Amino acid sequence: MDLLKKLCSIHAPAGDEGALKAFLLEYIYENQQSWKVKPTIVHGEEFQDCLILEFGTPRTAVFAHMDSIGFTVRYEDQLVSIGGPEVETGYQLVGKDGLGAIACELQVDEDHRLRYKFGRPIATGTSLTFACNYREDEDYVQSCYLDNRLGIYNALKVCETLENGAIVFSCWEEHGGGSVAYLTKYLYEKWRIKQALISDITWVTDGVHHGLGVVLSMRDSGIPRQSFIRKIIALADSGGIPYQLEVEGSGGSDGREIQQAPYPIDWCFIGAPEDHVHSPDEKVHKKDISAMVSLYRLLLEEL
Repeated sequence: MDLLKKLCSIHAPAGDEGALKAFLLEYIYENQQSWKVKPTIVHGEEFQDCLILEFGTPRTAVFAHMDSIGFTVRYEDQLVSIGGPEVETGYQLVGKDGLGAIACELQVDEDHRLRYKFGRPIATGTSLTFACNYREDEDYVQSCYLDNRLGIYNALKVCETLENGAIVFSCWEEHGGGSVAYLTKYLYEKWRIKQALISDITWVTDGVHHGLGVVLSMRDSGIPRQSFIRKIIALADSGGIPYQLEVEGSGGSDGREIQQAPYPIDWCFIGAPEDHVHSPDEKVHKKDISAMVSLYRLLLEEL
């Protein structure tokens, strides 16, 4: 899983996804010759830092957000959160400003104010992310930013066998969204795509556990059309792919933006569950990763 390790180490907090887009383009150009179908690569100023791969005649789109949570340097030694990171004094943060590379320490005071500890001032506006400590054993992978580099990993594995479909790499998901509206507009107006799968990572909870399969979310803060969810459940059953059902009242994803867009697009969040969400130690079971890739490949053939 060297690809996943590389993805987790790339600095790409919300609003600063350019380095990850550059990595994806390089990876796609190097590997597309071995894929079943060579995609059309869609990107440019009108798509900002987003990227779309079009295979054959797409009926279904897979959305995987590129950005991560992180921090922005404010003034003096102050930090402001990007998205909703877990914070604890001692967490190691990395970044780069005009004076060079940064490896500093997060400090959380008694009033929950965030600061950094470093040997020099860091330029205002610099983005910082968790230092990557990727770990892997027989059963688990553990690292910062499995959310959502694992969703990207899944999308790239799906590309290997995909004949008809669109793979969409979006921005800003962790900090309020903003790119999915124009991405869905493009996909609907060009291809009349009416189905979307959200390749993202969810939580281990009292009803969702490690190693029991990929999670099909029936709802979170948004409620997708249930007839579409039931169709996906039936396909998972027919394919014999292990899955778990999730029902939550909070949380969201690119699916929330799809549902709010003025297009009749059904969506379903499908992803592996993880522990230690939004921390440097996110943890996912390999069986759930395997089930995630298998289910996406099946759905893109059958939907």
